[in-house]
Amino acid sequence: MNLKEFISESIVEIVEGIVDAQSRIQSDDAKIVPEISKVFTQSQTGGTNLALGWDKQSNLIHSVEFDIAVTANEGTETRGGIGVVAGVFALGSQGKSLESNQSISRLKFRVPISFPRHGADET
Repeated sequence: MNLKEFISESIVEIVEGIVDAQSRIQSDDAKIVPEISKVFTQSQTGGTNLALGWDKQSNLIHSVEFDIAVTANEGTETRGGIGVVAGVFALGSQGKSLESNQSISRLKFRVPISFPRHGADET
């Protein structure tokens, strides 16, 4: 897979994951990628970015960070050599050679989420 395909597929998978999570949340109070009412300034969050702002229902919007390593292995395995089987010399399948290419790619992204407030669904 080339870089263009990797980026394209990664973005599609991330978006489909977000859409799936949005459809599975049953709370009116919690939202994944909520509509933002007010964005905090850096001084309001203390520079920590733990909360991004408020949503339309006055819930805090938090940022959930994902840092994912994706590995891909491509390789061939060959066997050969000389061995001893029951006192007789035999050729083949004793030694082992492995040729492998491994690539590791990292994806790092954040998803804004407003969590349900305590007791929000109990009214």
